[in-house]
Amino acid sequence: MELWDLYDRDRKKTGLSQIRGGPIPKGHYHLVVHVWIRNGSGEYLISQRSPDREKDPLKWECVGGSALMGEDSLSAALREVQEEVGVALNPNQGKVVRTMLRERFQDIVDVWLFEYDGKVDISKASTKEVAQARWMGIKDIRALADKGELQRNLLYFFDEKSLGRL
Repeated sequence: MELWDLYDRDRKKTGLSQIRGGPIPKGHYHLVVHVWIRNGSGEYLISQRSPDREKDPLKWECVGGSALMGEDSLSAALREVQEEVGVALNPNQGKVVRTMLRERFQDIVDVWLFEYDGKVDISKASTKEVAQARWMGIKDIRALADKGELQRNLLYFFDEKSLGRL
């Protein structure tokens, strides 16, 4: 059973918790991280969801997920990357480049950008959430989006101000 801390819209913990999958009380939000990993060639690590995932099987995405109860944003980002793609990131190589409050999902999303030039071996992942992972340039990621193969909630990636590209 996965538990989340709940926050108000100003990102203050409310003292309430939520079981994953249950209804979130109105005016409350849970913390989510999206983790974009960029290598020295300017490519981003993109992962494909496993075919057995209930939501959006085989869609491409960045690593991400919900912060567990007691976790801060950075800890959640590091854990999700380790679990999903088997990579241990250096916490000093990342920064939050965007924060979004999404009423539709009742979440607060921190978008992280990490620099990483090491190997990726998803066989080291501790979950089976990812079918494969690849380094891709922006044009390749755009092609995935144009074909409807990129998760729609990641289209902010193409905003010129995203990920500190400019």
